[in-house]
Amino acid sequence: MPLKTTAGTHGEVIKGRGAPSNIEGRFEVWNRESSDDGWFQDPGDEPQRLKTVIHIETAKSIIAHNNSPDLGFSQSINPYRGCAHGCSYCSGPDTPVLLANGRTLPISELKVGDEIYGTRLDGKYRHYTKSKVLDHWSVIKPAYRTTLEDGTTLVTSGDHRFLSDRGWKYITGTEQQGPLQRPFLTLNNKLMGTGAFAEGPVETDEYRRGYLCGVMRGDAHIGVHRFVRSNGRVGLVHQVRLALCDNQALLRAQDYLLDFDVATQEGQYLAASGNRRAMHFIRASSAWKYERVRQLIAWPSAPSSDWCKGFLAGIFDAEGSFSQTVWRLNNTDREIIDWVCRCLTRFGFPFVIEHQSFTHRKPIDTVRMTGGLREHLRFFHLTRPAITRKLNIEGQAIKSDAKLRVVSIEPLGHAMRLFDITTTTEDFIANGVVSHNCYARPSHAYLGLSPGLDFETRLSAKTNAAEKLREELSNPRYKCNLIAIGVNTDAYQPIERHYKVTRSILEVVSECHHPVTLITKSALIERDIDLLAPMAKKNLTAVTMSITTLDHSISMKLEPRTSAPARRLLAVKRLSEAGIPVNVNIAPVIPFLTDSELESIMEAAAANGAVSAFYNVVRLPWEVKPIFKEWLEKHFPLKAEHVMSRIREMRDGRENDPEFGTRMTGEGTLAELLRQRFKKAAKRYGLDKDIHDLDCSLFVPPQRHGQGSLF
Repeated sequence: MPLKTTAGTHGEVIKGRGAPSNIEGRFEVWNRESSDDGWFQDPGDEPQRLKTVIHIETAKSIIAHNNSPDLGFSQSINPYRGCAHGCSYCSGPDTPVLLANGRTLPISELKVGDEIYGTRLDGKYRHYTKSKVLDHWSVIKPAYRTTLEDGTTLVTSGDHRFLSDRGWKYITGTEQQGPLQRPFLTLNNKLMGTGAFAEGPVETDEYRRGYLCGVMRGDAHIGVHRFVRSNGRVGLVHQVRLALCDNQALLRAQDYLLDFDVATQEGQYLAASGNRRAMHFIRASSAWKYERVRQLIAWPSAPSSDWCKGFLAGIFDAEGSFSQTVWRLNNTDREIIDWVCRCLTRFGFPFVIEHQSFTHRKPIDTVRMTGGLREHLRFFHLTRPAITRKLNIEGQAIKSDAKLRVVSIEPLGHAMRLFDITTTTEDFIANGVVSHNCYARPSHAYLGLSPGLDFETRLSAKTNAAEKLREELSNPRYKCNLIAIGVNTDAYQPIERHYKVTRSILEVVSECHHPVTLITKSALIERDIDLLAPMAKKNLTAVTMSITTLDHSISMKLEPRTSAPARRLLAVKRLSEAGIPVNVNIAPVIPFLTDSELESIMEAAAANGAVSAFYNVVRLPWEVKPIFKEWLEKHFPLKAEHVMSRIREMRDGRENDPEFGTRMTGEGTLAELLRQRFKKAAKRYGLDKDIHDLDCSLFVPPQRHGQGSLF
């Protein structure tokens, strides 16, 4: 049954972060309970609400295991799947899928009937072929990140299969050996495909200028013609005309010209005849439009990256071709060829120039791109030409020198919303590698979920968690080791008020003296001080409170449904006063937005009784990056580019770093300065102490319900 919270202003719904159907009602409840989460609400300032659906899940197991060197624990428990806190840096995957028109689309946005690329086996090799989406759904499952040698990352469930040089392989194996063991990926297996797709261009004014320069210089007629009037005086006709067979490029050029206030007329230049396609045109004939177009297509003295992408897209639409695995671009104007080569070189594309001389006409130069399909697709995605018929890879063999060796497979340690599709070829191209349909098609009713609804509004409560925990801890083979509670989804999110799954877990571990740590950003943890304080006296528990910022205005935008910063600090104080050791996690540190607060957060945490601290720099894996960027543009448009620039500076030029050891703190000058600032502040405020290792020696296996004691 859905719940409804009534306390606090939770902030507006952010596009790209909430459910697509933003209907009213944050939670539905049987009974309403007022709660002080630290926010206040002015009369009449009613927040927009999202409907949240709660699914009761019967967990098959409750303790998750990991071997990540970046984490201080090997066991964890997450009482809930999904998270109602709505933090902008916690979201599901968004893997790009190769469409039949050569472009890409996030798998979450695919629809039944969409045409995409799959593969077919022909002799010894698989070849790309067009396929169709027959079904599309999502589930919430434990997620794994597979990283390849060239930096490609793939986030999937353990049951997903990819095509390797040794056939189809699952991400993970099974616990059984023998006939039930399934083939699974291991390090150094090589996946098949081209590798990660390039990110497309942003349609800035510079990109538009570049595109117009390419397409107009390639195919347009721009000139001034003299004529003699009836009175004998000489007149001038200024003419700009672009005629093309492909309306996609013509319409784009027309739109871009209109963006620069150059309106054009359109019409048919040649009618279709036999095998010849119809040709249409756009034109402008006033003197000022002629001059304006000349200005727009002038060669820049210092071309920007966006201009170069636009120019390559435009000149390819005008003069380029792609067929039978060959990418080429022809022109008789050596200046245009030089600019093509200059722009290709800027982005690292390999190419050769072929010169042909003729007796009775101008010589022609041909630029031919080498590097195979990997480079061809990178060109199409990086520059995004308008004419999609030229982007056809049908029939090409899946052979590539891309570095697709598997270098790591890591469990993310939590469940995520994962999308899958069924296609006519039973496979598709996911972020540049061949991916199989899911091995078992989940029902749309699984967990009460439906595609298109955001992760934060479809939650599952593991109401049998305590029962499963008691069962697993009483297993004779169980070896006591620290358990971290709430490492992925907050154990004290709003639905805990009703379901009390976290409290039921604490009752079990308290009974059997099992050490646990809890990670939260909610003041609701105060409710369980009666259980935590006695455990702390026996060195069985510690709490980590996550604090991102002390600025309420930023917090309301970044994590709209958590406790306010001041309220979290009060929780730190009350926990500390009860004898419970509290660590403060300053995360995520967002450069140019929250990094200046590092010392002030540590000072406030120490003043309220925290005994230690650590920090994490914001991470932007594929599934988070576009959402984070959109959030920045919406709330901090003047800072957005600077923030991303700082992130790239701390990630060796990339926007995300999946490597162990550096992914949490970054690298480079800015990262080192942040480390030094943290180190000095920790010493100054007494937060440089390590919380003592919790005691595993007191553990007594719990009794299963229904079993009596022999003594």
